[in-house]
Amino acid sequence: MAHVSDLIATDIEQYLKAHEHKSLLRFITCGSVDDGKSTLIGRLLYESKMLFEDQLAAVEADSKKFGTQGDQIDFALLVDGLAAEREQGITIDVAYRFFSTDKRKFIVADTPGHEQYTRNMVTGASTADVAILMVDARRGILTQTRRHSYLVSLLGIRHIVVAINKMDLVDYSEKVFRDIREDYTAFAAQIGLEDVSFIPLSAFRGDNIIEPSSAMPWYHGSTLMAYLETVEIDDARMQRAPFRLPVQWVNRPNLDFRGFAGQVASGVIRPGDRIRVQPSGRESTVARIVTHGGDLAQAVSGQSVTLTLADEIDISRGDVISTVEAPAEVADQFETTLVWMHDEPMLPGRPYLLKIGAKTVTATITDIKYQVNVNTLEHVAAKKLELNAIGVCNISLDRPIAFDAYRDNRDTGGFILVDRLSNNTVGAGLLHFALRRAHNIHLQHVDVDKVARATQKHQKSCVLWFTGLSGAGKSSIANLVEKKLHALGHHTYLLDGDNVRHGLNKDLGFTDADRVENIRRVAEVAKLMVDAGLIVLTAFISPFKSERRMARSLMGDDEFIEIFVDTPLEVAEQRDVKGLYKKARRGELKNFTGIDSPYEAPENPELRLTTPQLSLDAAADAVIATLRLRGVIAD
Repeated sequence: MAHVSDLIATDIEQYLKAHEHKSLLRFITCGSVDDGKSTLIGRLLYESKMLFEDQLAAVEADSKKFGTQGDQIDFALLVDGLAAEREQGITIDVAYRFFSTDKRKFIVADTPGHEQYTRNMVTGASTADVAILMVDARRGILTQTRRHSYLVSLLGIRHIVVAINKMDLVDYSEKVFRDIREDYTAFAAQIGLEDVSFIPLSAFRGDNIIEPSSAMPWYHGSTLMAYLETVEIDDARMQRAPFRLPVQWVNRPNLDFRGFAGQVASGVIRPGDRIRVQPSGRESTVARIVTHGGDLAQAVSGQSVTLTLADEIDISRGDVISTVEAPAEVADQFETTLVWMHDEPMLPGRPYLLKIGAKTVTATITDIKYQVNVNTLEHVAAKKLELNAIGVCNISLDRPIAFDAYRDNRDTGGFILVDRLSNNTVGAGLLHFALRRAHNIHLQHVDVDKVARATQKHQKSCVLWFTGLSGAGKSSIANLVEKKLHALGHHTYLLDGDNVRHGLNKDLGFTDADRVENIRRVAEVAKLMVDAGLIVLTAFISPFKSERRMARSLMGDDEFIEIFVDTPLEVAEQRDVKGLYKKARRGELKNFTGIDSPYEAPENPELRLTTPQLSLDAAADAVIATLRLRGVIAD
């Protein structure tokens, strides 16, 4: 390295010990494009003497090839590692860098400024204690400045530095600095930012980075590095919060040891303290706090430990161990703020996987209350959330979870949404509070259950889910199957797409969002009918795999039989009994499946009916045979 502590050469053990006990500050740089974020981080790395000689040589060579500062070193190249970033002179991905001073260790995330990479900015901000918001002194407060400020406020970062950069390009004008400070202070009050500091600097020239700038004698505040070395770290605040330990692993190396491992999210715990396990509510007492280096007298926020308890109680990965005096809440329905991070829009009613801590559950967005226009802070109505959109939504889970409001604890109040098919992360969310109905609504026990109702009818209840293009023959086959089942003395009900839209779903159109809601309602009705002991037949296009998977998840084992009426588009279009394809081809019918809206064919249906090769009667007989084979009806 260019320069490091002299202790490395004279007393390496003392150096390592001092380094181990330094506090760690995580911070981000954000703001609009080309405000100097990467240059600032490069300058901090350079000034803190955290660069190897070969790194310096490499960046000097790259500055001549990719740099924007003439013959001088372009510090941004120390951070902008992607080829596309260097070619365009912008930050695309989140870049993390480590450096340290004599007083503190730092991890900095350089986040992108372009609007289309807002999701990357959210990723970088999710663990930060401080946000450095870069403002170009020549341009002042911009739209993306406001966007990132809102996200910083939303994500609970409490300490903000407005770094008014490129002061050298405005002749170090005090008036420019004061005008920007006045504008931003007014905006910060609107979004609830309280701890805001303003520092005028030049990242390129190093003014007010490490040493006070002689070019700005009118500024008497802290340098940037001095601020970063002294600002309160969030871990210190979280140590004063109620104890929380999300269980990451049940440690059972032998029959004589059972411990619960995880990182303390907040608070302090000691042997003898009384704890409660959520969501079960069981209580016990901490017996030991075990670490690789031996037992501890106490554990605090940020430490990774294993707790053993005085009682043998059931605890699983994803549970939360809380203090008895102030336990985490438990609910399965919430109001949340959701940042959508995927190219495919978020549609209410579509199921996703929700991951909070180490726990994964199935979640459905039940309602978008409003979308936030981060440029104006206006609340606007929305039926779906597009990429980078931010909305306040109600969300429902398939089981209760332990949680805290995000404003109180980011670890137990923040979550991500994962697509069930692709396993891609599609959204990030913040829990606000449990919905009142989550506490008031409980399943009522009934003595006559599904099995009793079905047995009385001499059948097993199930749903036959016919799916396929419009004109494939779903309704015709389902209708004939029901007639055959009725003749055999079985109890059935047919839910047909057109018929349902005359009543239950008459308020829905044919947008992707409405199609998702259409299938969600039908699936819930089918579930009730299966519970009544019926054989339920549904004839819907149901074009999306996600919704068919959601419908399947509502049913018990072997209760969902997916029947793919596999008819090529050209055959279905030739039939066109209702004349819908012709209207769609003329542009008179929007969002028509197969024309301008996709159909996602089943990959592994329980039964595939290739209708061009099968007569109507043969297709119905194939369904009846499948029901006999699966034991739904007797031979």
